[in-house]
Amino acid sequence: MNTPRPHVVAVLRRCGARLFPGDPAHHDVLPPLLVVLTFVTGLVDAVSYLGLHHVFVANMTGNVVFLGFALAGGTGLSAVASAAAGASFLAGALAGGRIAPLIGRPVRLFALLVAAHAVLVAAALVTGLADHTTYVLIVLLAFGMGVQNAVVRKIAVPDLTTTVLTLTLTGLAADRPGPATVRRVLSVVAMFGGALAGGVLQLHHGTPAALAPALLLLSAVALAAWSATV
Repeated sequence: MNTPRPHVVAVLRRCGARLFPGDPAHHDVLPPLLVVLTFVTGLVDAVSYLGLHHVFVANMTGNVVFLGFALAGGTGLSAVASAAAGASFLAGALAGGRIAPLIGRPVRLFALLVAAHAVLVAAALVTGLADHTTYVLIVLLAFGMGVQNAVVRKIAVPDLTTTVLTLTLTGLAADRPGPATVRRVLSVVAMFGGALAGGVLQLHHGTPAALAPALLLLSAVALAAWSATV
């Protein structure tokens, strides 16, 4: 009798094939898992913006702009928080970039670094249960998002960057409809859905409640990717 693990992996591979028709590799199980990570990005940025001094820990374009606004004297923003997020994100990306060459298979690399991100979110969730931990949360979450971006950049699956939608939206408007359109729409919907869910949870139930689904999803993604390598 088949075990659930091969069944799940087979479903993920079929989803990847549908998202990349005509591509013999189909990027294995990665495309649908990257859509899930895009949802997680929305969750995490909802936590950071709504609960941690109006700072982004995933969207560094917005964070750099917020840093400029804060230094200009804008109210409701923290230059220290924005700088801490940016520095932690860079440190996470640096760590991910140094680890990547040591792991040969892209899916295995993805699984291990997403698992590391899950550990960081777990630490942030536990930290969020205590008081006066804003900057610790910013550092943990931004470092984790830096790691995520490093692995996503390394595997380079088209249209599924998990954090940046500017070029995705540009492609939707500028390019003719095709297979890429589906991937781009999924990315936008996933980010919006994550931000909406994270916003509701953060505003009505607090940071731990908003981080809990992010931790569960990251753990599931890491497990599914690892299952595809064994």
